[in-house]
Amino acid sequence: MQNADIARTFNQLADLLEIQGANAFRVRAYRSAAQTIEGLSAAVSDMIERGEDLTTLGGIGKDLAEKIETLHHSGSLPALDEAGKQVPAGLIELTRIDSLGPKRVKALYDELGVDSLDALKQAAREQRISALSGFGRKTERKILEEADRLHQQAGRTRLDEARQAAEGLRHHIEQCAGVEQVVVAGSYRRRRETVGDLDMLVVAEDGERVMAHVGEWQEIERVALRGETKTTVHLNSGLQVDVRVVPGESFGAALYYFTGSQAHNVAVRKMAVARDLKLNEYGVFESDEQLAGRTEEEVLAQVELPWIPPELRENCGEIEAAQAGKLPELVTRDDIRGDLHMHTTATDGKASLEEMAEAGRRQGYNYIAITDHSQRLAMANGLDAARLREQLADIDELNERLKRFTVLKSIEVDILEDGQLDLPDEVLGELDLCVASIHSRFNLDRERQTERLLRAMDNPHVSLIAHPTGRIVNGRDGYELDMQRIVDGAAERGVCLEINAQPARLDLRDIHARMAKEAGVLIAISTDAHATDQLDHMVFGVDQARRGWLEKDDVLNTRTLPQLRKALKR
Repeated sequence: MQNADIARTFNQLADLLEIQGANAFRVRAYRSAAQTIEGLSAAVSDMIERGEDLTTLGGIGKDLAEKIETLHHSGSLPALDEAGKQVPAGLIELTRIDSLGPKRVKALYDELGVDSLDALKQAAREQRISALSGFGRKTERKILEEADRLHQQAGRTRLDEARQAAEGLRHHIEQCAGVEQVVVAGSYRRRRETVGDLDMLVVAEDGERVMAHVGEWQEIERVALRGETKTTVHLNSGLQVDVRVVPGESFGAALYYFTGSQAHNVAVRKMAVARDLKLNEYGVFESDEQLAGRTEEEVLAQVELPWIPPELRENCGEIEAAQAGKLPELVTRDDIRGDLHMHTTATDGKASLEEMAEAGRRQGYNYIAITDHSQRLAMANGLDAARLREQLADIDELNERLKRFTVLKSIEVDILEDGQLDLPDEVLGELDLCVASIHSRFNLDRERQTERLLRAMDNPHVSLIAHPTGRIVNGRDGYELDMQRIVDGAAERGVCLEINAQPARLDLRDIHARMAKEAGVLIAISTDAHATDQLDHMVFGVDQARRGWLEKDDVLNTRTLPQLRKALKR
């Protein structure tokens, strides 16, 4: 099983147990294990095949390690099957609604018999939920909105989960004799935060051999269609994958066509028609003569366009920019010099201060910032002023031992409901940078939530607003904000905004990152890592930045340390 499948299984088990009222420590253990596995850059299945000890992973004891191995070998977990017998399967889906935790789901089931998403929506429309103690009309309306959102998101897979499947299958296909090239196209190649399915293109002489080889991959649940040059499979995770074998002379045209987006492709095809050309997945043709098709560059050259980075192909101005010679030189992972958001065991991280610093060095960085939580986040063991000062002293001592690498003093300070910060200015003034964020009262209206963030940015110590909209990919839309006012406010005050590279966040969205760029607001791409492996998530943040048209100079942490310190001065 993929890491995402194992993590999802443990989270489902935790939800079922919590609905049943099981021991809180047991529930927490499964959630912690899921978080650990989800954040790993290495595949747990590969670790098992190599005989590695899973108990070396944070939060994984002997019992959980045995359960992971059971999942790997059998594809199922007896503990989950047993828990599922006690609770209707539909209740798991209800826990994905942000307004509903397991306890509220249980109340809805016990009091109203709500056991599915459809039953929940019907109960909300009939205003039966608001009649229950602890809910109310506002909560009922929010539940209905989120239930509708879940229907819209159905069948879409988060980019990081799709990546595990895509890379695993790509590697499998490459082992097939005669395969020359394998590329994943579609929205995955455009690096959208979620994908509906995967499109894989293969250059090979023997299509039938490739199709047979694809069907042997262990992650396939069933083969839906198998032809001479195309196979459609459904993975254990539910993700659909279409694998096509294409001739080398058409590979560039097929790659361009299947990368999309549809709106971008339609616009470019119209340009071809205007030149009496036909552009499709087989190539560019004048009458019956193929003019191009082997590479994307030669395909686009036929309509007098340069190569356009896949992340920009959304028909949002990239064609006009290409025609004018003004395509951005997009930021790359190699441009990143440091990471400005991460956590240690001082709060809710799984690695020590020194371990996070060493992980940063392995990434090739010049600096990192340690941004543990502040005291308001009690569930994360947040730091008060005294404990923060102790950590600052530890950072000073560590920096004396490090060579050509710097740990910056910081904190992820909570923004309170009135826009004030969770720690006094006196201690915030001792930091190299102050990262501020919202972790509570997501339900404030648009005006109040916007003012809350703007008041936080008024504090002269605030350097950066982390995960500014609070959204969770395939989870919640985020709180209501006037993003234009937020971006303009950041520009006026000299405050930076963050693209949080956690695949579950990717916040800012791409459109907001582009909005910030146009306003001259610097963006930090940070991982919000809670373990050393999660520093690898930087690639997802860079992908998001590229979709937002960001160049190297638009990104705060592409700067050298002296340049960074200068940029942070308000």
